[in-house]
Amino acid sequence: MVSFTKLKNLLTVAFDWILHSAGSADTCHVTVTQPRFQGADYSVHTVFLTCAFSASGCSPSSLQVLWFRFLTNKHEDLCTPGCTDQQKYKVHFLPENNVSLQINDLTVDDNAVYICGIAFSDSSSPYSKQTGDGTVLMKTGAEKQHSNGKVIFIFMIITSALLFLYSTTVVTFFVIYKLKPKLLKKSGKDDQRTDNCKISSGRKIFQAIAQELQKQKYAEQ
Repeated sequence: MVSFTKLKNLLTVAFDWILHSAGSADTCHVTVTQPRFQGADYSVHTVFLTCAFSASGCSPSSLQVLWFRFLTNKHEDLCTPGCTDQQKYKVHFLPENNVSLQINDLTVDDNAVYICGIAFSDSSSPYSKQTGDGTVLMKTGAEKQHSNGKVIFIFMIITSALLFLYSTTVVTFFVIYKLKPKLLKKSGKDDQRTDNCKISSGRKIFQAIAQELQKQKYAEQ
């Protein structure tokens, strides 16, 4: 596996291959600095990676900004100086010798080490083409956590609903249990009343039959 330092040296050599022209500004000297780390929240879709440089004895008209990306086992040319994907990457020139790389549609797949390169194409000086130490871009994997959060939230709602139904059922059974003796007592009274009514009706019918039989007996006499 090629070390990061060797890859950085290869980039410096690659600058000479990318930039064919050479000039007489042999005193051109460039230094490049970058933030070591930049994080991005899961909700961020566009990020700007900054790069600062200083140049002495160099012609500003020949300034070129290059960006590379290092993944686990390979590197990619993003903008050298034209960007390979102009919808995804854009280079911005900022005041006071600052530049930035804009990355659109940011996903966790964009997590990598981003190298900023500054080159003055009309110089033959070995110091006219330099790279920074790289910025580690890390977008959090909270998209999955957010998804899991939704699942957990739904699970909590369902659990709460089930607990509510359970507690309601328990209370209902408790109320029925408490009222059951009264309900049975009331039901017994209603049954007794019904039986008493039936007995009373039977007695009245029996009395009416007896009176009718007595009338017939007196009539025959």
